[in-house]
Amino acid sequence: MFDIKWIRDNAEAFDASLKRRGLAPQAAALVALDDKRRATLTALQEAQSRRNAASKEIGKAKGAKDEATATRLMTEVADLKETIAKGEDDERKLDAEIKAALDVIPNLPRADVPDGVDETGNVEVRRVGTPARFDFAPKQHFEIGEALGLMDFEAAQKISGARFVVLKGALARLERALASFMLDLHTGEFGYTEVNPPILVKDQAAYGTAQLPKFAEDLFKTTNEKLTLEKIGEYFEKVALSDPTTNRVLLALAEKAIREGTQFYLLPTAEISLTNLVREQIIDEAQLPMRVTAWTPCFRSEAGAAGKDTRGMIRQHQFSKVELVSITTPETSLDEHERMTSCAEEVLKRLGLPFRTIVLCTGDMGFASQKTYDIEVWLPGQNAYREISSCSVCGDFQARRMDARYRPKDGGKPVHVHTLNGSGLAVGRTLIAVLENYQQADGTVIIPDALRPYMGGLTKITAARTA
Repeated sequence: MFDIKWIRDNAEAFDASLKRRGLAPQAAALVALDDKRRATLTALQEAQSRRNAASKEIGKAKGAKDEATATRLMTEVADLKETIAKGEDDERKLDAEIKAALDVIPNLPRADVPDGVDETGNVEVRRVGTPARFDFAPKQHFEIGEALGLMDFEAAQKISGARFVVLKGALARLERALASFMLDLHTGEFGYTEVNPPILVKDQAAYGTAQLPKFAEDLFKTTNEKLTLEKIGEYFEKVALSDPTTNRVLLALAEKAIREGTQFYLLPTAEISLTNLVREQIIDEAQLPMRVTAWTPCFRSEAGAAGKDTRGMIRQHQFSKVELVSITTPETSLDEHERMTSCAEEVLKRLGLPFRTIVLCTGDMGFASQKTYDIEVWLPGQNAYREISSCSVCGDFQARRMDARYRPKDGGKPVHVHTLNGSGLAVGRTLIAVLENYQQADGTVIIPDALRPYMGGLTKITAARTA
């Protein structure tokens, strides 16, 4: 979300940054809308001022028994009342139009972000670890998991449809072990506070982190069908309250509750819950940086993913992720971005998984991001690096949407915080990486040393016993 005044004062720079995103100039159109709103507001204020003055003049005219003047002034006040009502309506519509236009404009890339139109413009920053050489043809994770009898896509299909999986036995425990290992590392060594947040969020929360309105089709929406106006109306008929006024008031309150509180979105990422912990607050600078982490299920419709990664666990409607979120001052957010990325990388280092870190170009970075590092883990079954984490600094883009600010320690005016988010890591994809990198010729999978304390001493995953 941008301040329209900032766009007015920095129109050329704004359009230049949008051009780097592959977007057409928008400053002139936005400023023209704001000019129209300002003119409407000025005319409204003038009408209100004249109405107030005319109202006083009516009293004077009546006091002087000048009925003709009083009648003329009363007609003028009545006309002004209509003018003001229309002006207020026009102002609301223009405010909404400006907001709607600003809501779908992405964040502006930092100067050090490479230009590019798609993923081919991304730039590798570093590469850690050397992919292992196998003396057999390495398999993909779903081949390994199905052969072990511990990964069941067919059962998931019957229960929920495509892009779901059932993990059993040692693989179910391995997923839990990975999440516990990540949480212990981030909280025990890196100073993050563990949070168990809601996984159903209101649209205001999703708007705050910019998942809405731009990406509504990627979210799963749920409605509490028990609280519909029809059902509430039936209830009031049965209760048959004797006081019709009370009945109407209660029905109005119920309708308001339905509109504001019964529609939820399933989390596509815990970034929403964790970042919104500071929404509509003014925090003391002494509390910053705030670092929080959570392990949650995540749900995505994967809109536009038809035909992509249809086999296996790479791209699913339901998956789990350990999320990292930081809230900082503007002066420290870039250093925090580097720190967060290193925390995510450390998980892979401890697990002995080769990876590379890239900086996304302007054409591939996320909507709310100023700069993003993607961490890609090596998958020998695919003979490719695949994304396992994205770490982004968003500046004050999300904070403005959430009205999240901090009070400087010098006592100055409250300032919008900076927000950052990253995966630390995507648990399902980490499980995939462990299976593919630690697979053995006989179909078993060695458990990395770092995970063995979480696996009850198990050192190897073998095929499930059959009856």
